[in-house]
Amino acid sequence: MGSIFSIQQVINGLQVGSIYALIALGYTMVYGIVRLINFAHGDFFMLGAYAAYGTFFVFNALIVSKSGVTAFFVLLASMAAGGIIALLTNQLAYRPLRYKPKLSSLITAIGVSMFLEYFLSALPMVGPSYRPFPDVIPRVNIKIGTATISNIVIIDILVAAVLMVGLTLLVKKTALGKAMRAVSQDKDAARLMGIDIEKGIAFTFLIGGAFAGAAGLLAGMTYPRIFPYMGIQPGLKAFIAAVLGGIGNIPGAVLGAYIMGLAETFASAYNSLIGEGIAFAILIVVLLVRPTGLLGEKTADKI
Repeated sequence: MGSIFSIQQVINGLQVGSIYALIALGYTMVYGIVRLINFAHGDFFMLGAYAAYGTFFVFNALIVSKSGVTAFFVLLASMAAGGIIALLTNQLAYRPLRYKPKLSSLITAIGVSMFLEYFLSALPMVGPSYRPFPDVIPRVNIKIGTATISNIVIIDILVAAVLMVGLTLLVKKTALGKAMRAVSQDKDAARLMGIDIEKGIAFTFLIGGAFAGAAGLLAGMTYPRIFPYMGIQPGLKAFIAAVLGGIGNIPGAVLGAYIMGLAETFASAYNSLIGEGIAFAILIVVLLVRPTGLLGEKTADKI
C-alpha cells in the first residue's frame, strides 16, 4: 500500500511539475534573450485561466457541447490571451526601457504585475473573489491497481509534454528558432547578420505568455477555482524552478520544474505547510551550492 501511494505521489508530482514547467519556460526564455526577470509572468498564467473560464461559457452558450472540441477552443483562448498580453507588455512596458538600466525594467515588471492584478480585481464582471472553474472536461477517476488517478492528471502531463516538444522543435529546427538562439547568444552579431532583434524578442514573449496561459487552464482544471491573485505563488515557484535548472536554459527550466513538483508533492504528503515552503528552501540551497543552477553555465559579467 505504501509503494502504491508513492507511485500516486510521483504522478501527482509530475502533474504539478508540468504546470510549473510551462510557466518556468517563459521566465527562462525571456531571461535568456533580454536578461529580464519578468515578474509579471505569473499574471499571464492568471489571465489564461480567466480567458479559458470566459471562453467556456461563451462557447457553450453558442454551441451546447462539452466535448473535446470545446476543450480545444478553450485551450486556444487561454494561450492566445497569455501570449497577446505578454506581447503587449513587451511592446508597451519593456521595449521603451530596453537599453536603460536593468533595474528600471525589473521595477516596471513588478508594476505591470500589480497593475494586472488590481485592474482585473476592479472589473465588475471579474472582481476579487474566488470563482469556481467549470468542468471543461468532465473529471473521471481511473483505477490503476488500488491507486486512483484522475484523467485531469493525464491531460495536464500530456498537454505540457506536447507543448514542450513543440517548443523544442521550433527552437531547434525552424529559422525563427535559430534567430531566437542567435539573439540570445549575441545581439550585436545577430543584428550584423540581418536578424530582426525586436521580432525575435517579441516572438519570445508571445510563446512564453502562451505557455503560461495554457498552464492557467491546466491549473484551473486541476484546482477548480480562480481569482485575480492566483498567479503569485505559481509564478514565484516557477521562477525558482527556472533558477534551479539554470535561468536562461530551456531544458534546465523543465528539469527544475519537475524537481520542484515532486519535492512539493512529497513534502505536502508529510505536512502541507512544509510543502508550501519547500520551494523557497530549495532556492536557498541552490544559491548557496550552485548559483548557476543544475544545467546553467558560469559566465563572466561584463563591466
